[in-house]
Order: sequence, then structure tokens, then C-alpha cells
Amino acid sequence: MTERKYFGTDGIRSVAGEYPLTASWVMQLGCAAAEVLKRSADKPTVVIGKDTRQSGDMLEAALAAGLTSRGVNVVHLGVLPTPGVSYLTRHLKASAGVVISASHNPYEDNGIKFFGPGGEKLGDVLELEIEAEIGRVSELTLVTGVSLGSVTNYSEAERLYVNYLRALAPDLTGLRIAMDCANGAAYRVAPKVFQGAGADVFAIYTTPDGRNINRGCGSTHMEHLQRLVREGSYDLGVAFDGDADRALFVDSRGNVVHGDHMLLLNARARGEQAVVATIMSNMALEVKLAEAGVRLERAQVGDRYVHERLLHGNLHLGGEQSGHVLFLDLSPTGDGVLTALQTLRAARQLGVSLDDVHDELVMFPQTLVNVRVADKLGVSRDPQVAAALAAAEERLAGRGRVNLRPSGTESLVRVMVEGPEEAEIHEVARGIADVIAQRAGVANA
Repeated sequence: MTERKYFGTDGIRSVAGEYPLTASWVMQLGCAAAEVLKRSADKPTVVIGKDTRQSGDMLEAALAAGLTSRGVNVVHLGVLPTPGVSYLTRHLKASAGVVISASHNPYEDNGIKFFGPGGEKLGDVLELEIEAEIGRVSELTLVTGVSLGSVTNYSEAERLYVNYLRALAPDLTGLRIAMDCANGAAYRVAPKVFQGAGADVFAIYTTPDGRNINRGCGSTHMEHLQRLVREGSYDLGVAFDGDADRALFVDSRGNVVHGDHMLLLNARARGEQAVVATIMSNMALEVKLAEAGVRLERAQVGDRYVHERLLHGNLHLGGEQSGHVLFLDLSPTGDGVLTALQTLRAARQLGVSLDDVHDELVMFPQTLVNVRVADKLGVSRDPQVAAALAAAEERLAGRGRVNLRPSGTESLVRVMVEGPEEAEIHEVARGIADVIAQRAGVANA
């Protein structure tokens, strides 16, 4: 596979206004995407949604200009969670969908992510085709007159998405829920859905101003919600990130209930035979799933890789500790509101509370040591490093696990060790890190 220049594992992200997320470049991106889409449709339609960032309007306008200039029709959905754009792409039978969001990043950042007609993230092949087309935009013949695309605003987008979620919601009558909407894309949708299901909802961080998305709130900053649940005697709390494709809970005592807890609870309630998690999910999850007769398969970090493993194994349930959980029989992409609803459905079905789930899944101690190296990809091929890893795994003998992986952004390798005894895992991790440090200069020897 050719290396991608602009698209990462979750679309294109950068500081908005800086290359590549300038208005002029995004317009070129729109032109390029239009040319690729026209290969499979005479007059494609693209739906565009966004979160609450100040830069969203600029990027949305630039992208729409590029698309329409090449003959593609654009439908603006307005502010809508990422999974809502996925749903509307399917519901409106659009050729593609686009989300303008940088998820849980600070407001200065933004991103552009494409969905295919089925609402799934665009595959590598099409992303590479779009990248290749960007370099040829200046050579394209002009499109004029009736061949140009048009722009419409679809005012029913939020209502349709809310109705879709309500149809999948359990009866939440009697639950008092504190909710953190991160001043993001779910600030209207999430309270409506939970209230419509019968819950008594107190929602905070629902006043976006373009610059306060994720700022001290949301699923990456749970402190305020934890305090609110404890002091307000709520049954639970739920927090979303900026684009609402993930969710985390707080139990009635203020403890965080994360993706591992949710995977265990939903796997039991749904009777799953296997679940996909990442290499960072705690070994306690693996042990508890095994006790329930459920196999755990591990993927690399990133919901893209969880999704790939689920499809490959014809499985339905998978996710990450961050609360990005996939229910592929219900949605082709992660949906924070749907995840929260399904988790509460599972709890009611099994007659347990989030407090019970938190207390049952006692996490194994885990340590992470970063080692700076010249060649992060070559480290794992060094025979002495391999021997150190093998010795560590032999020492833990099924009581724990070891993982060595390169950083995605820095010249580092990360040594993760997990096991029942905290002192032991620190000793094991330090031993491996010392070997890597000694061998770092000759990792390819």
C-alpha cells in the first residue's frame, strides 16, 4: 500500500488555518474528492456535518466550494455528531459523507473525515485516489452552467438522527443522569435522546461558543462530572467527546467506568462469542471474558483497526478503553450516544448497576515506560531485545503480559507490562527498557 501523505488513521487533522487545513487547500481537496466520486456516479451528492469549532464554517465552505465547482451536489447537515453524519449518509443514500471535526482535540485543531455511501469510514484505496487527484486539480477542465453542483441545507438532520437513537434506546425511567456534552456536537442531541427515553437528565457543557469544545470537559476531562455525580446523588454520569463518537460513564460514587467495563457488560448481555479490544485493554478484561466463555481478540490501538478485525472475524462488538465502542450490527461507526444507551440497556437486562461492573472488573496494575531510540521500527528485530521480551513473558507465565510498540508520532518505543503484582511489573518493564536503551544504537544490527 502506498504511504498516505495527508490522510491519517482518522482522516486529515491539523491546526485549522495552517497547511493543509487552509481554505485554499481544502477547496482543492473538495475538487479532488469530486473527481473520484464522479467515477462511480453521474451527479454525486455529499452530505457535510461538523462539530462546534469556530473553524468549522471556514472549512465547510471551502470544501463545499471545491465539490460544487466540479459538479457535485452538497447537503449541509449543520452541527451533528460524527455518527449522525454516518447515519444521514446512509439514510439519504448520499454518495459520501464528510465530518469536519477533530474529535477530542482542542478547538484550534480541526479535521476532515470521509464516509462511504454505507456510512463506513472511507477505505485506504479511495483515500489514496483522492490524494493522487489533488496534484492534478490545476489541470482539470472548467465546469460551468448546469453542470455545476448545488448546495442545500437539510434542516431535518438532527430530528432524524434523534429518532434513530430513540428507537434503539431502553426505558430509562427512574434514572437520574448527569451528562457532560463537552460543548461539542452532541450538546442538543444527547439530552433529547436520554430525556425521550424517560431519564431525568441534568446536562452540563451545553453552551458551545466555537472555542470551548473539550476545554476542561468531556470524556477527556471527567473531574467535574465525577464531583457532580457524587455531590448531586445522581445514579450515574455520562460524558461524550467533542464529536460524540465515544462515551465514558461515572458510577454513583464518582468512579470512571471506561471501555473495558462496557465491553464486558455488553458482551455478557448480548451473548457474544468473541470481542475485539486493543493491545492496551487491561488483562482483567481478558480474564473476566474468559470466565464468561467469551474470547478476546486484540487489535492495534485505533478504532480503525478494531473495525478491521471485527469485519474480518464477522464479529459485532469491539472497542477501546477511551469509550470508542463499536456495535457493528447497529452502526458501521462508533457512536457515543448509542454506546451509552446500549450499555444502560445491558445493565438493566442483567440487573446490575455501573457500580457493580466497576467493582467486579478489578484492573491489573499496568506500567508504561518510554525509551527514546534512533530507529523505533528496528528495535523489535534486535535479538537481545527479543530475548528480553521472551524472558519477561516466561517470568510472568500467563499471569501478565508484555507489549512493545513504536510511538506513532515520536522516536520512542513504549514498553507496557501488566500483571497482578505492581512491584514485579515495574521491575520487568525497567529491565526491558534497559536492554532497549543499551541496544538502541544497533537496533538493526
